[in-house]
Amino acid sequence: MEFEAQKHRLIEDLRQHGISERVLDAMLRVPRHLFVPEREQKNAYTDYPLAIGWGQTISAPHMVAIMCDLLDIQDGMKVLEIGAGSGYHAAVMAELAGSGHVYAVELIEGLALFARNNLKKAGISNVTVLVEDGSLGLPRFAPYDRISVAAAAPDIPDALTDQLKEGGKLVIPVGRYAQELYLITKMNGIKNDEKGGVVFVPLVGKKGFPF
Repeated sequence: MEFEAQKHRLIEDLRQHGISERVLDAMLRVPRHLFVPEREQKNAYTDYPLAIGWGQTISAPHMVAIMCDLLDIQDGMKVLEIGAGSGYHAAVMAELAGSGHVYAVELIEGLALFARNNLKKAGISNVTVLVEDGSLGLPRFAPYDRISVAAAAPDIPDALTDQLKEGGKLVIPVGRYAQELYLITKMNGIKNDEKGGVVFVPLVGKKGFPF
């Protein structure tokens, strides 16, 4: 019950910042405390990043909310996530996608296993977590309606824009130190919109930062 109360307080705080009701409803349905290590469960509904091991973090809830709002994920969509982490962001997108499916790519095998276990505990079945180099996307299931990248790339990888459907959207942080969040729309070409400064771990891979 205490987790539920904390979750509702967090959602109310996010509501004051203009997050859409669809995204807030999805976040209400996802138990964030199941997606963090046991030692961090008491902090699960605080609005800041938390360490999840392997030198990685779970994004602050407001950042998950902002990225989901920008993507405007609708029922039935096929979504690609780069950087599955603990599986929380994928879980929220899976709620938004409804009858659709989320493919979540994670470079670190131990973290991918952690994410799979967390999603199973949360009862979320429309997410597939794969161990892959996310900087290359996931071409075998392309094209995607939406792509979400939870790690900062040196630039916008062509591999990802190539795997977007026409009319699709990609949200990605770009930069090593001064990072900017971009919303990419593929509609008669590629349109880039800057959405503000952010801080993410680097996207490591062949088309990202060096290993």
